[in-house]
Order: sequence, then structure tokens, then C-alpha cells
Amino acid sequence: MARVGYTTFRTAIGHCGLVWTDAGLVAVQLPARSAAATAARIRARFPGARRRLATRAVWRARTAIVKALAGRGDLAAIQLDLSRCSPFHRQVYEAARRIPRGATLSYGELAARAGNPRAARAVGQAMARNPFPLLVPCHRVLAAHGCGGFSAPGGVDTKFQLLRIEGALAQEELPL
Repeated sequence: MARVGYTTFRTAIGHCGLVWTDAGLVAVQLPARSAAATAARIRARFPGARRRLATRAVWRARTAIVKALAGRGDLAAIQLDLSRCSPFHRQVYEAARRIPRGATLSYGELAARAGNPRAARAVGQAMARNPFPLLVPCHRVLAAHGCGGFSAPGGVDTKFQLLRIEGALAQEELPL
């Protein structure tokens, strides 16, 4: 079994976490109420995970996330270990990573970009299981007639907060 390491760190929206193995980055944890709660969520998802010193690649990802959540920078260049994802989810995640900062797509549009235009519901399932929120920007994917859901801590409020940080929503826009 691969050694699983994690770290938590403060961002503009709270303490996030990163999880990795020797093969690379395997998950991002969006913030919970505290650093301890974020770490607890990571350990629940990855039993046996241990807090470790970040590798260079993890440190670069951490730095990029802190900047992005402060409204600066992009996360598209961060390398992910998608080996734990199904081939369909990989296609969807790779297509989602190409959604520019400040832009949004519908689930149907993302399905078409992933090569399966009739798979909007399956794309929604892939987004709900996204192990890399922020790095695979599931918050940029919306329902055809409204926001849709968001399975990360904070739910739709977190989704709208992320879209506002990226400039996809004006500060005065309210959730649908």
C-alpha cells in the first residue's frame, strides 16, 4: 500500500488540505470549520494518512492554491495523480481543468467537451466525486437552469464564494 501524506494550510477561505502519495497529488480538501476539522476529513477519506512534510510538488500546489484563493494566479499547471479515477472521470476532469478562470460551463457543455455530449448526468456524478476541488474546478460547472449542487463543505455557498473570487460572479450577485 502506498504511503499517504497530507498537510493542511491556511487560505483566504479557511484551512485547506492536500493529500499525496509517492505517485503524486491524489486529493484536495476544501476547508472545514478549523485546521483540525480539515485534517479529520482527510483522515476519514484516507485512513492511515499521516501529516508529512510537503514535497516540492505539493508545496508548489499549496502556494498556488493560497494565491488563487486570494484572487491571484491559476491552478491549471498543477500535476495530478488521476490513477485512482475511472477513465470517464479522467476525461471529465481533464476537460474541466480547461475551463478558464472566471468562466463557467453547464454539465451538458462539459459532457460535450469530454467527448460524450449525452452524459450530462454522469458528468454531474463525476463532479460530485471530484477528489481535486479547485484543481479540477467543479465549482465552474453549473446546471443548465441554475447553480446545481456542490458537495464540498459549505455546499452551494462555497461554490458561489469560489466563483466570486475568480470574478465569474459580481459581488452583488446572489445564488440562484
